This record gives sequence, structure tokens and C-alpha cells, in this order.
Amino acid sequence: MDHNTSLEPNLQRRGFLQSGAVLGSALLLGSLATTASADDKMAKAETDFWEVIKTRRSVRKFLPNPVPDADLTKMIDMARLAATSGNQQPWKFLVIRDAEKINQLKEATVKTNAAAHFDSRPDKAVTREEMENGIRKRMAGYFSAPAYIIVLTDNRAQYADYNHWDGPLAAGNLMLAARALGYGTVFITDVIPDRVTKDVFHIPDHYTRVCITPVGVPVAWPDSPPKKKLEEFIAWETID
Repeated sequence: MDHNTSLEPNLQRRGFLQSGAVLGSALLLGSLATTASADDKMAKAETDFWEVIKTRRSVRKFLPNPVPDADLTKMIDMARLAATSGNQQPWKFLVIRDAEKINQLKEATVKTNAAAHFDSRPDKAVTREEMENGIRKRMAGYFSAPAYIIVLTDNRAQYADYNHWDGPLAAGNLMLAARALGYGTVFITDVIPDRVTKDVFHIPDHYTRVCITPVGVPVAWPDSPPKKKLEEFIAWETID
């Protein structure tokens, strides 16, 4: 399959929810049709909601097709609507699209991870350069996306002690919104070290990084990994 054509990725990205995107668009001459149209819209939105959750995947290899600013903005708009302690909304979303900046992040990540692993190996069976090359190869997929969003919380927020809950809620909304638009994401923490992110992008220390996620059209959507049965998670009235 040729992924270098401009048409196929757009079809891959847009095909997810397109079939029901336009509902109730015809002009209505009678007011009795309004209620039925609204009900149809509600039913379709509910169906799409479940499908978005069911089909979200952690994606680690992306096509190079740019993500339009309008789509990135829409993801962040949904992220900012997440539940938040005392409505403090402590979030900041740093969007990185510049290829040179992404490459700087990749190289800094490779060197930092290689240094940590190399220094901890007593045998030194490989050189530092060989280790860097190996890490660079293994992490290539993470750095193949055309855009990255760094989810941050502001330590100066009114209820900063609750930021560690508010932050992941916003990140979850962001990742589901991305899936609804046909994009893949992955919740990255220590694979790209926090200090590296702050140093490369000059992020002030009053921000705490929640995660960084690439955003892009997947080369392929991963299969769902095995999931435990629902019954294993639910306890009614009491718990062992």
C-alpha cells in the first residue's frame, strides 16, 4: 500500500466519522420535524462517542502529513473543557510543529537516554555512539509525527495541589478528541524525559509537564491489546 499519495491519508483520517457528519441539514418547513431531527442527532452523537472510546489506540508510528491548525485547536478546545478542581483550569498546551525543533527534541532525548543507560552498564559492551544509534532507531516512530502537544499545568493555579488530577483529565479529553478527528496519539512520560522537554523548549519551571503526545495520521491503526473482562473491574455495594 502506497502511503505517499496525498489522497489516501486524508481518506484514512476523515473516513472514521464522516458517514454521519451532516445530520438535519435540510431546511424544515414544519416545526413538527424539528424534534425528530434533534433526536436523530443525539442518537448519532451517542454512537460516535462510544466508537471513539472503543477505537482509541496508542500510536507510535505516523505519516508525515501535516495536521491543520484548525484540528489542533479543536483538540485543545475539547481538552480545556475537562473536569477541573474548583474550575481552576490550570492547563497550558504547548504545540510544536517546527521540524527542526522536533529533531532537537529527538536528539536530546537520544543522548540523555543513552547516557543514563551507558553509565549504568558496568561491562561497556557497546560504545556510547552505538548505544545512541540503537536508541535513535528504536525511538524513530515516536518522532515521526508532524505535530506534538505538551500538556502542562501551572503551579501558580489557585488549587495547585490538585493539578496532578486536573492534568490527566485534560490529556484524556485531548486524546479522545484527536481520535474523533482521525488522528493517533500516545501518552508519553519518561520515554521523553521531562527535563529534556523543558530544556529544549525553554518551559518555565512554574509549569509541570503532564505528558507529551505526538499527533498525526497513523501508518496503521494498532489492534486492540487484550483487555480484562468487565466483571473484573466492577464491585457492587462492597469490595474484597
